[in-house]
Amino acid sequence: MPSAGAGKGPLKGVRVLDLTSVLMGPYTTQIFADLGADVIKVEAPAGDTTRSLPPGPADDCSAMFMNVNRGKRSLVLDLKQDAARDAVLRMAEGADVFIHSMRAMAIARLGLDYPALKARNSKIIYANLYGYGREGPYADYPAYDDIVQAASGIVDLQAHLSGGEPTYLATVVADKVAGLTAAYAVMAALFERERSGRGQELEVPMFETLASFSMVEHLCGAMFDPPIGPTGYSRALSPERRPYKTRDGYIAVMIYNDRHWHSFFDAIGNPAWSKDPMFASLRSRTQNITKVLGQLAEVIAQRTTQEWMALFTKAQCPAMPVRSIDDLLDDPHLDSVGFWHKCETPDGSVRMPGVPVRFSETPGEAGRPGPRLGADSREVLAEAGFSESEIDALGVSPKGDQAR
Repeated sequence: MPSAGAGKGPLKGVRVLDLTSVLMGPYTTQIFADLGADVIKVEAPAGDTTRSLPPGPADDCSAMFMNVNRGKRSLVLDLKQDAARDAVLRMAEGADVFIHSMRAMAIARLGLDYPALKARNSKIIYANLYGYGREGPYADYPAYDDIVQAASGIVDLQAHLSGGEPTYLATVVADKVAGLTAAYAVMAALFERERSGRGQELEVPMFETLASFSMVEHLCGAMFDPPIGPTGYSRALSPERRPYKTRDGYIAVMIYNDRHWHSFFDAIGNPAWSKDPMFASLRSRTQNITKVLGQLAEVIAQRTTQEWMALFTKAQCPAMPVRSIDDLLDDPHLDSVGFWHKCETPDGSVRMPGVPVRFSETPGEAGRPGPRLGADSREVLAEAGFSESEIDALGVSPKGDQAR
């Protein structure tokens, strides 16, 4: 079974002090651990709240926690104690990255803001993961995924597809998009440090990140001053943009460019309606998107899912049957590419998504499932040069905890 901090991957040798919790920050540092970094997860005595989310084999190791914190080491410190704060500052001297997800005022009260760490290590990359940028009027508002989905326009956009009723996406998109953004931002800062030798402070706010994310396609006419049209990408907002009902199920199909449409029409015999001018170009199809997709829905209802899959495959039109999360557990493609990472733990066999990206020379590896609370405390502190008596003074259990 792979160990935590195994150092296999392009980030081998990078040490990360991880003071994040819940999902946004832990997703960022999961990526670091998968790519070989030694991620030290610093937790309060009560532990990360996601430890207790069901289901899980024990109160401190839920499925979500075990997955998103894989490959990391757990160090328990009560940062309200001066000695614990000083221990973090001491460990920062040998770290490459410090990352946290507290509000600005909270991390400053702990004495662990950027100036404090820079004084110990001028080359450290210090990443703040916030709900909102600290210079705006929302700076000290608490933020979770649902809140930022609402604030960023995502919830309102969903209302176009749900009969006018605002709805959340069925995934924690704000946390994960912000987590991915933080990952590339930290790696870019590490790359810059390799060239210049300079550390720096980063700020990754969820709200601004999701606003940027939603505006990629939805800024539209409002990009111009004065506006030349409304916000909102018409194709994405059309009520007819949905999986299509077939005779025996549902299928997703993206007949998009001119070649796709010509191939599709040829495959179904070029019916009279295919000569309608609204199908003539990408521009005209977009301008009439609801009518175009409505016509497509009527046609797709006439055949089975497998009949359409055969036709679309031959016509080289992108299409897939609608799959459930359960279906992915035994998906033949995912199985053939080795997507699922399986290992044995004291709690039984587990499987997790593996590292989705491939490196030809420095492949990453999904480490052991997220550790038990404090499992690595003594080991981590000893590596940082703390004596046995100093470790005891910090209140660390002699046994650490049950490491996986």
